[in-house]
Amino acid sequence: MKLSRAVGGAALALGAVAARDLVQKKHALQRNFPVIGHARYLLEKVGPELRQYIVTSNEEERPFSRDQRTWIYASSKEQNSYFGFGTDVDVEHTQGHAYIKQRTFADQLPSDQDHDWTLPSAKVLGGPRGRARAFRPGSVVNVSAMSFGSLSPNAITAINKGAAAAGCLHNTGEGAISPYHRNGADLTLQIGTAYFGCRDEHGAFSLPGLKEMVASAPVRAIEIKLSQGAKPGLGGLLPAAKVTAEIAEIRGIPEGRDCASPSRHTAFHDVDSMLDFVEMIAAETGLPVGIKSAVGAMDFWEELARLMLPRERGVDFITVDGGEGGTGAAPLIFADSVSVPYRMGFSRVYGTFAELGLTDDITFIGSAKLGFPDNAVVAFALGADMVNVAREVMLSIGCIQAQKCHTDHCPTGVATQNPWLVRGLDPVSKAERCAVYLRTLRKELTRVSAAVGVAHPGLIRTADVDIFNGDYDARSLASVYGYKEGWGELGPELREQVRRLMHTADHFDEQGRTS
Repeated sequence: MKLSRAVGGAALALGAVAARDLVQKKHALQRNFPVIGHARYLLEKVGPELRQYIVTSNEEERPFSRDQRTWIYASSKEQNSYFGFGTDVDVEHTQGHAYIKQRTFADQLPSDQDHDWTLPSAKVLGGPRGRARAFRPGSVVNVSAMSFGSLSPNAITAINKGAAAAGCLHNTGEGAISPYHRNGADLTLQIGTAYFGCRDEHGAFSLPGLKEMVASAPVRAIEIKLSQGAKPGLGGLLPAAKVTAEIAEIRGIPEGRDCASPSRHTAFHDVDSMLDFVEMIAAETGLPVGIKSAVGAMDFWEELARLMLPRERGVDFITVDGGEGGTGAAPLIFADSVSVPYRMGFSRVYGTFAELGLTDDITFIGSAKLGFPDNAVVAFALGADMVNVAREVMLSIGCIQAQKCHTDHCPTGVATQNPWLVRGLDPVSKAERCAVYLRTLRKELTRVSAAVGVAHPGLIRTADVDIFNGDYDARSLASVYGYKEGWGELGPELREQVRRLMHTADHFDEQGRTS
């Protein structure tokens, strides 16, 4: 009797669905094929998961392949991150693949006695401009800008604790400094176009507000965001569902309403006034001040270099973001087709300053899928002094690349404000994973540097990397990106400084023995 009732109930429910499908006019598929037409939408909904776990190969998926995610997950858990039985990459036929050239002999190698693999920056941030609070970052790998609001409180807490344990800088993102950014890590404070945390009642920039915020937290540098790779030339949008009372208070905005950032700054209107703004902030805070931007039209960079040539005004660092997209949700046209990819953009910017002999005066920071040793090595060879990592850090604390960041339905509690989903992310255990990942990336960079025969990744040259060009040809990194002799390299004084910093030795292995 119970079975017949269940069958009858199911048949009744299906009949009701069929009747509704036949009379509705919104979906032609369901109207023509009642009930079974729903299967198409179900398959469409679970399609990303089916492709992610069943259909695609280890190297096929984007933005991060299964092999890349596996390496991060294993590294963050201190598991075996080696791969066996050869590469999955079709190395003989993959156009644009980068090959790092190892050396048989070397005069100086990095010490492998430091088991935190700290890898300090070759340059003093703010040193060339004489900033009062100039400093040498203790790590060439740091955490890129991700705001509280776009990420959950538990995610920000885990990342900040992890960055503190690994000795890395943590960029706040443009959403101001939240309580979750105050868990021990030194901060790079990002100022965006909406001036969150340092805005007056009209939404304009407030210097007193900035100084108050800087004084309240361990801020070591200030980054003015001109644009970002996910949405260059487009202001950010935090959906109303994510604008909680706490976020509204931190940002100084109304609760429960879409929070839109302007596409451009109002505190300055051209390169000349931007440099005045930079110098004013540096003078008032004593901190190194830099800019972050994706790369589009080059006239901005050419004018910036020209105005910095007299060395009377200037930015202390430049963070170049790739146009491949990043943690920010964006319209497809912006993620796919606005601004140039990282390597092309960085090389154009670096070359503009190299032509005028200014590269030793600026710390260059790369930001675009550089949380893997191979990509990071290419970035250093092109002239980057540090790399910022974002999505890779999200993966280390549990992100599964569900690509639901913009919906507030992130299943792992990383990019959501939903309390039920957020509770699934334990900030204590995930902080340790974040720290281990950051240390592992530095370790891999140290080991690759040793393979190339240099003491620090900043000493890797364009001549040490080839780019595969078709089945039978490889070109040097310098020729691919139009670099002249000496571009991408540190000056003699900086090279000597970094060799001393690395306590160079004449032997290197994985067991921690040097001689």
